[in-house]
Amino acid sequence: MTRESTSRHPDASIPESTLSLADIERGRSHPVQWGAYIIAVLTAVIAPYWVGRLFAVQRTDWLVAHMSAFDPRGLAFLSWTVTLVALTGLGMAVVESRTWLWRIVFVVGLAAEQLVAGVSLLNFNFWNSTYVVYGDAAPLANATNLGIVAAGFGVAVYAVLWVGLLVAIPKRSPLNVLTRSWASFIMFFLIEAAALLVVLFGGLLTAV
Repeated sequence: MTRESTSRHPDASIPESTLSLADIERGRSHPVQWGAYIIAVLTAVIAPYWVGRLFAVQRTDWLVAHMSAFDPRGLAFLSWTVTLVALTGLGMAVVESRTWLWRIVFVVGLAAEQLVAGVSLLNFNFWNSTYVVYGDAAPLANATNLGIVAAGFGVAVYAVLWVGLLVAIPKRSPLNVLTRSWASFIMFFLIEAAALLVVLFGGLLTAV
């Protein structure tokens, strides 16, 4: 009885590629797209803010007439929501790095937030700027700024707390679930909601 010899190393069915790993990574990196995206982010940071400031100075009466239709708490909630959309888009863009949807959401939200910040003259001492430009209607612009500040303060608290959990909780601890993406987002929104409530009902709207 004859035995047929079989090769333990059959010929590869996939042809060898002349591309190196570096070539493959460069092909996946899409430098042109990323360059355009970085330019879009920078534009969203700079242009809408200055357009908003220009609008605040040159169309003050029109802005006051339309802002007066809202309660200060409503303006604070509106600006907080716009800022939260930008921050959520940024966070989701980091988690879902393979899709461009959340990157686009981040840019659009950032542009909207910067436009609102420009209209309300947001800076380190905005209460002085808003009083000079808006006069008696300055509390409306101040409330808008406080909504943005609340969202920024919330994400700062979240970042410190999340890093602290990463350092303090052992990897095998059941509490390590708090550092996972879904739990982190729940914690993020809870902190943001708490920051908004402090602004709306903590007396800050009448203090500035």
